[in-house]
Amino acid sequence: MQEGRLRWDTSLANLVFSQQYLHIATNVPSSSVFGFGEHQHPSFKHNMNHIAYGMYTKDQSPKMYANLYGVHPFYMCIEKDSNTHGVLFLNSNAQDVTLCPEPSLTFRTIGGVLDFYIFLGPTPENVIQQYTETIGRPHLPPYWSLGYQLSRWGYPNIGAVEKVVRRMEQYGIPYDVQYGDIDYMDRQLDFTYDKDNYAGLPEFIQELKKDGLHYVIILDPFLSKDQSRGTYQPYELGEQLGIWVNNSDGVTPAVGKALSPGNSVYPDYSNPKTADWWTQMCVQFHNVLPYDGIWIDMNEPSNFLNGQISGCAHNNLNYPPYVPRISDYSLFQNTLCPDSKSFLGDLYDTHSLFGWSEAAPTFQAIKEATGKRPFVLSRSTFVGNGKYTAHWLGDNHAVWEDMHMSIIGILEFNLFGIPQVGADICGFYYDTTLELCLRWTQLGAFYPLSRNHNAIGQKEQDPAVFGIEFAAIARSTLQIRYSLLPYLYTLFYEAHAFGNTVARGLMHEFTADPETHGIDTAFLWGSALMIAPVLQEGARSVDVYFPEAPWFDYYTGDKVPASSHNKYASIHAPLEKIPLFIRGGYILPTQTPATRTAKSRLNPFGLVVALDDQGEASGSLFWDDGESIDTVENGIYFFARYTYREGHLKTSIVDNNYRGVNSLSYDMIQFLGVTSRPNGVTVNGKSIRSSDIHFQGNGKLIVHISAPLGEELDLMLQ
Repeated sequence: MQEGRLRWDTSLANLVFSQQYLHIATNVPSSSVFGFGEHQHPSFKHNMNHIAYGMYTKDQSPKMYANLYGVHPFYMCIEKDSNTHGVLFLNSNAQDVTLCPEPSLTFRTIGGVLDFYIFLGPTPENVIQQYTETIGRPHLPPYWSLGYQLSRWGYPNIGAVEKVVRRMEQYGIPYDVQYGDIDYMDRQLDFTYDKDNYAGLPEFIQELKKDGLHYVIILDPFLSKDQSRGTYQPYELGEQLGIWVNNSDGVTPAVGKALSPGNSVYPDYSNPKTADWWTQMCVQFHNVLPYDGIWIDMNEPSNFLNGQISGCAHNNLNYPPYVPRISDYSLFQNTLCPDSKSFLGDLYDTHSLFGWSEAAPTFQAIKEATGKRPFVLSRSTFVGNGKYTAHWLGDNHAVWEDMHMSIIGILEFNLFGIPQVGADICGFYYDTTLELCLRWTQLGAFYPLSRNHNAIGQKEQDPAVFGIEFAAIARSTLQIRYSLLPYLYTLFYEAHAFGNTVARGLMHEFTADPETHGIDTAFLWGSALMIAPVLQEGARSVDVYFPEAPWFDYYTGDKVPASSHNKYASIHAPLEKIPLFIRGGYILPTQTPATRTAKSRLNPFGLVVALDDQGEASGSLFWDDGESIDTVENGIYFFARYTYREGHLKTSIVDNNYRGVNSLSYDMIQFLGVTSRPNGVTVNGKSIRSSDIHFQGNGKLIVHISAPLGEELDLMLQ
């Protein structure tokens, strides 16, 4: 990084700091600006032509440029010399930012202070590492949550869920998580289940667990206040404790209307008493339904009214002199009045913190209820949510455009420090089509969070419902995901320990190549795996840009010709294939897939060694039991580094404090980019039989071995 480089220049306009309006503008070094959320927009690299983004949490299906469920006033800028910096505007009030072609940014907010943090990089990965060091490192997810997940709003009864489980099993489709949406509840009341339509649900969940499946329940952030006395303990205990968001008087509960019957009150999760109450309710309910994780939805907070039952008073909090460029220009549309009171202060200041404040108590509640590593999926997010939750991109639509937009959202949330992110595969609203759902299933198999979910009234869209041909393609694609889970899990460890991204844009790795700045039709897992999905109806090929690096076709091991570097190449993509490429210079740990991670974790490991132009490669593997709390913090894990050079593959075991590796082994090593067939191969000094060595003319070498995972591997090509 060059000294004295100007990254923050406010000479563009005057600073305004008034009672309910703060305004500051800055020039930025280039127009390669990424970040700001949560919004749907047509490109990962922002359009700087006077585009304004409002930030204020709202229950709203994604639509272009509108403020959505989360608030992340953070951006990253790649400068003209390829150095990168990031800036966080830490402010929870309603706000907007306008991107202009100078290039410049103008920030406006209606409260708080102008609190900016600048992260100097110089690489994109350095920026995110520095950012997450400040806001909190991402959680390490339980291993099972990296498996494929199925959900639906509209399972009418437990029989419908059983039918889905059976047909997924019939086709052998990998699958680890089944969700219960609001259908499982008794009249959509939190901490209840429907004993008529879902009779036997506790026993059913136990049966799922025996087969290696996990069950995640939804909980909404509002409780009915209108149940008969003595029949609904969660509300009555909360009422005794006085834990609700209150009206402007600070005494009477704010009453809205939501999914639960009658009118609703809203727990104030910023109040420590609420956190204790929430934990107690979640632990008690786990004794009824033995869930594995919790999905917290509608926590913007959502309200079917505009303000409270009684409306919102005409004052300067509910009707401020300036309303940022948020959807419908109202601070209380489909939520509570801004002059409502929380433990932290007026909702005018804390509204966008509601989902964030629910995250930590839910994380803690699962710990206490299950004794295992929590999985929390949250719709509403704020700066720092990644420490506790995963995220999905909300109520999208079964259209091709939304499938493309999902890549942009996934890349952005990795910038925001929430790497476990995905979109509703095949779309939430509208009936999907077979081709759209198939292509989306292929893409979704490479979301960090891979979940298929759709809305009541839409046709079923799980990958087993379309018949044998669709199921076979879904199965083979998800088997690729499951085979790569050791690599993906290692990326999540690096995110947790060092703040790295998991999914990243090509610009993240090839910052000096300006063409990569505008690419959002392909993305990377870590540094080494490129995913280039089909995003257009009827397409049977994809134009893939190959930055300057060795690239190998995942399926064949063929090396992408050097003549294709720094340009787009048309890649064949029949209906049964999503194009995947491995970058030379990297070693990826793999594992023989199974239909459940509980089973795949017992299978043999492999390594894919993709050589760079110098014939070298490196990689690593993190492994623990996948479910215990704080294994990294307590040092109870296995970590190995792999290096290959001059025909010598060697592992160095850095940490060996997880005994579970003692029963695991390597069974296959694949080399890509080998120039000639070796005369022989030795593993730990012992020669490998020639029948276990397979060399292909394209430079792919497969060596079958049997070696313990927990011991250092020393392989020589002779």
